[in-house]
Amino acid sequence: MHNPAPEVPAPEDDPFGPYLTLERRHWAALAEARQDFLETETLARLRGINEPTDVDEVREVYLPLTELIQLYSDRTAELYRDSHHFLGLTGARTPFVIGVAGSVAVGKSTTSRLLRELLSRGPGNPKVDLITTDGFLFPNERLAELGLLERKGFPESYDRRRLVQFVMDVKSGEPEVSAPVYSHLAYDIVPGEQVVVRRPDILIIEGLNVLQPARRRANGTMGLAVSDFFDFSVYVDADDSDVKQWYLTRFLRLRETAFRDPKSYFVRFSQISEAEAVAYASDIWDAINGPNLRLNIEPTRGRATAILRKAADHKVSWVRIRRI
Repeated sequence: MHNPAPEVPAPEDDPFGPYLTLERRHWAALAEARQDFLETETLARLRGINEPTDVDEVREVYLPLTELIQLYSDRTAELYRDSHHFLGLTGARTPFVIGVAGSVAVGKSTTSRLLRELLSRGPGNPKVDLITTDGFLFPNERLAELGLLERKGFPESYDRRRLVQFVMDVKSGEPEVSAPVYSHLAYDIVPGEQVVVRRPDILIIEGLNVLQPARRRANGTMGLAVSDFFDFSVYVDADDSDVKQWYLTRFLRLRETAFRDPKSYFVRFSQISEAEAVAYASDIWDAINGPNLRLNIEPTRGRATAILRKAADHKVSWVRIRRI
């Protein structure tokens, strides 16, 4: 049994809602008895571009988070078993679904990959799959028809109906559920390519807008949202100005690596000067990614089970856990 950790005082107008807020050192103490670790090679494989995630970050941030998620998963399994017994139902438990949200360049992909690795090493070595919502973007041709090519990543640029159906099928225990594949190299959906999910114990769904609430249909009724099927959710947070700087830094790094591939949609940016690249990336942020963050992504932060707040050095400084 852990001793209660000191809580960080929250202002009266705290926009995050009913959360317990813990400084990093207190959060880290919650799992100090855990002996899990990640090998240097594994950690290097899981890290995103220009992210400083190290063994201390894993031990002090992600191990406690993994332990908390395992508690949620265990209790969810108990509730599933007991409720089915009460109702006289049979059938195997369906997957525990985790949503991971946050801005472009904030590090949600690294968070998702770390959780997948750590959870899969937990008791019983559960099967953990990871799906990104990029695959549910409309193809570029369709986005152009809809006038949404310059709003790629905004909620309306996704095939939300198909995404919700995918998660619903997984959560319902379908033996095989397929999802489209997105290529960051081609900057588009890969025609005919699918990734198949086969009854995982845990499914992690990572994306910009996975915490969006349900929307009202044309007939006035409310639809379903992908978040309706989450058992736990994480929002990776940071100051907007820091996220923009990380985006610019990542763009410059890609300009030196992936953008040099002749097949890359962005190959033209490997030939321009660094100053021109920075100016272009800054314009993209100011016109698309920044507004999407402020208007659509940040407002969903208070719907998460856990919030990881990063400082300017990209390291998590405190954690908020929903009380109710």
